[in-house]
Amino acid sequence: MSPSPAAVAHMEARRRLALATALATHRTWRQLDHGNLYQSWLGLVGDVMAVVVSGQLSAAQMTGPWLTGLLGAADPDRADAGRIIPEAFTGVDGAGRPLGGVLMAPLWTALRMVTAGRPVIPSLIAGRALLDAIVQTAVADAGRAADSVGMTARPAVTSYIRVVEGGACSRCIVLAGAEYGTSRAFLRHPRCKCGMEPVTRDHTPDVPSPKRIVADMSEEQRRKTFGEAGAKALAEGADLGQLVNARRGMQSATVYGRKLQVTSEGVTRRGFAGSRLRDFQKVQGQRYRVSRKPRLMPEEIFRLADDRAHAVRLLHQYGFIA
Repeated sequence: MSPSPAAVAHMEARRRLALATALATHRTWRQLDHGNLYQSWLGLVGDVMAVVVSGQLSAAQMTGPWLTGLLGAADPDRADAGRIIPEAFTGVDGAGRPLGGVLMAPLWTALRMVTAGRPVIPSLIAGRALLDAIVQTAVADAGRAADSVGMTARPAVTSYIRVVEGGACSRCIVLAGAEYGTSRAFLRHPRCKCGMEPVTRDHTPDVPSPKRIVADMSEEQRRKTFGEAGAKALAEGADLGQLVNARRGMQSATVYGRKLQVTSEGVTRRGFAGSRLRDFQKVQGQRYRVSRKPRLMPEEIFRLADDRAHAVRLLHQYGFIA
């Protein structure tokens, strides 16, 4: 069978959510005072962050109902088994960086251009483009991270298959239908809208292969996706895998080089992970005491875990599943 209607609908719903969240932040961006960009953004960025966090929360909340509808209850005898904590996926981007700092980047982009002598309007358009990429990626990453955690918490799920959204870029197309273990972090790029579908003994989707996707594309779609030269090369029998370097420009959401990816979110006494990590200390400027122990992101947990049981224990320890 092809990707289940539920998986496609899940991916499409998250795409619409990410787009709607980005459009909401555009409205706030338009309120910037052209004569005082820095101070006016400081007064607006809190509202933008609230919108993005709300979008991330909604994206993470989609996971539970989707998996239950697709696969049934994780454990019929324990209603709370494997339940993810949606709030744990909010407030940071895919690399675990606090959103407050990341959302300043669009302003720095605009200010650099203005300082270099560029007109204000084109500078603001460039800043808004970066804001759009940050917001859509942050919302999609939160949803995908929740999907990964939700699947890992279900013993029946052995792996997942990458489901490519319509109009995907060439880097994603070559990965269409690829199957990965649940501990493998999802490869994505900014604004990536692709999703995943779990594989179990009783549920094995047959996602279209890259060759099949390309074969179903029109000449215009091929030119748009691969460029004029690429479309011509494909028509002449070029190997798709050789034509597109799938991994160039793509990265795991939290694995950058060989460094551990951690987040400072949720590590206070009242935080999701803080109550489990403990070992609190008082940090100057912080209202609450925070844990001395770093909180790993889900993808980093998958990379470090010895096996599935270890991954589940770590996901529980770091506050991603109940």
